[in-house]
Amino acid sequence: MDGTGELFEPLAQAMGRRDAIDVMRYPGSEPLGYDELERLVRAQLPTGQPFVLLGESFSGPLAISIAAAPPPGLRGLILCCSFARSPKPGLALLRGGLLELSMKFMHSGLMRGPMRRMLLGRFATPRLSALLQDSLRQVSTAVMTRRMREVQRVDVVDKLSQVRVPVMYLQAIDDRIVPGRAARTIQRALPGLRIVRLEGPHGLLQAAPAAAAQAIENFCRELGSPGPANP
Repeated sequence: MDGTGELFEPLAQAMGRRDAIDVMRYPGSEPLGYDELERLVRAQLPTGQPFVLLGESFSGPLAISIAAAPPPGLRGLILCCSFARSPKPGLALLRGGLLELSMKFMHSGLMRGPMRRMLLGRFATPRLSALLQDSLRQVSTAVMTRRMREVQRVDVVDKLSQVRVPVMYLQAIDDRIVPGRAARTIQRALPGLRIVRLEGPHGLLQAAPAAAAQAIENFCRELGSPGPANP
């Protein structure tokens, strides 16, 4: 949800030089919603070559919307620890000033421990913890508040029926943020969805980059080896 792209570093290293990864970075000081971010991402997608689109967590609904009206070259879609509609109805209780206050609190030093536990859990390392904090510091409270509001109201389930490319879902066994029913909701709309369950927390691509990279490489190989683009 930070959108800085910095947290993709472990995955990029695990995939090595043989696989090209284009990371789409979101503005850290401009509060944009899903519709605006979709236009931004579409403008940066590869042209003239096949590619796979990977949407992690917050970016899943965005990736689904793009795949539902696919640009030339899109060969497959990967969703990681993500959702097609708001994963936790309780988030709707955080409204107005309470939501903004929560986002301000999230940026404070008091939340470093809880945030680390929610996103990384027992897989946290000093390096990953520092990477997480550095990423959060680059994003304003206003931006995080807007993105959380988008998560509260998002519902792109109807768009799943328009997705024609193969889709894989990477599910973290120890995910404390997105429940297992999020993948099942997507699978009901996409019976051919491949769910790959991996040991790890919500920050799966960060905490288990080698296993995630292997799953991604296997998926891409079956499609003819296009490289992934990460919104």
